[in-house]
Amino acid sequence: MVWNSLLLAVRAIRRNVLRSFLTILGIVIGVSAVIVMMTLGDGATQSIKDQISSLGSNTLHVRPGQRMGPGRETTRPPNFKLQDAEAMASQIASVAAVVPAAGSTATVVYQAENWSTSVTGTTSAYFTVGSWRLVAGRFFNDAEERAGKAVCVIGQTVRKELFGTRNPVGEEIRVKRFGCEVIGLLRAKGGSLGPDPDDAVIMPLRTVQRRVTGNDDVTGIQVAVRDGASTAKTVESITALMRERRKIGDTENDNFSVFDTKQIAETLSGTIGVMTMLLSAVAAISLLVGGIGIMNIMLVSVTERTREIGVRLAIGALEQEVLLQFLIEAVALASFGGLVGLVVANIVSVAAAKAIQVPFMFNLQVNILSFCFSAVIGVVFGYFPARRAAQLDPIDALRYE
Repeated sequence: MVWNSLLLAVRAIRRNVLRSFLTILGIVIGVSAVIVMMTLGDGATQSIKDQISSLGSNTLHVRPGQRMGPGRETTRPPNFKLQDAEAMASQIASVAAVVPAAGSTATVVYQAENWSTSVTGTTSAYFTVGSWRLVAGRFFNDAEERAGKAVCVIGQTVRKELFGTRNPVGEEIRVKRFGCEVIGLLRAKGGSLGPDPDDAVIMPLRTVQRRVTGNDDVTGIQVAVRDGASTAKTVESITALMRERRKIGDTENDNFSVFDTKQIAETLSGTIGVMTMLLSAVAAISLLVGGIGIMNIMLVSVTERTREIGVRLAIGALEQEVLLQFLIEAVALASFGGLVGLVVANIVSVAAAKAIQVPFMFNLQVNILSFCFSAVIGVVFGYFPARRAAQLDPIDALRYE
């Protein structure tokens, strides 16, 4: 009985191909929208996690001021000094490495090419804590740091703008008014979260302080926490130490901030997850609209085939057979729409992920649930028309014009 009902349903759908296509269009759009939103949301979340982890695993960032992001604070907080970083390294047992940094934006020049970029002065530990890798050349060493040598390591964006595809190692670029030898080329990290990490020139800290910023300020400190140590307790220790060194009273607010990269990643991922669920819920509304379209067309189909239903009932067909025929027809329409939606969604997701530069994260569970939901839509919205067809009086149905 089920097989015969399925054959009758397929024949009915084939008789009105265009109408059947327009009927399932709402299901196709609904399924596609839900899957695309969920896939891109998963990709964006993974992208954020990758970019945060590229800043260094189990690390803290200490910066002057309480505000992070756009906007200005009422008073400009004082920068750190190199002694603050040294105090963290010597007085906090859970700290594995401390990386002070000072930086400024400057124009770098090579022959006829110039590029405005971020110039950062730091120590060699910066590359280890930040998980940087070299494509060519080497990192600067302790002797070059102490002497304030004019050497630098550049990112891929700077290489592209100044040197094109050539190897920059061994060449000399001009930073402000002094020449600097390029001794290393960093491997690209990429990413769309905040400033481009590859658009940077990294020099010894003393070099930048003497020749770029003109002072001994440290604008940020990166702290690597020892494996197994509590990050929260390390934050408390750093906060207590900095309040003491910066002479902040008990009733005064901190004029510095300590950010945990893991907490930043979790916060951003959670925000994106909530937005993804909201957008997916909105997209799922189109599935309901598609279901209403199926119910509407099925009611029209019942009206058009009233005499056919009357003939079947008159020659002995049971109500449940007629009910099953129209219910299978509705489910077939919805399921086919869901299948087409799966194909369209994954094609669009691949293209969209590439366009916005996030990884394509195929989620089998979301795809299966979306398809099953489309089939359920067919059952729910197809039942009323099918029930109406099954309850027709055979005599009245045969007289219907």
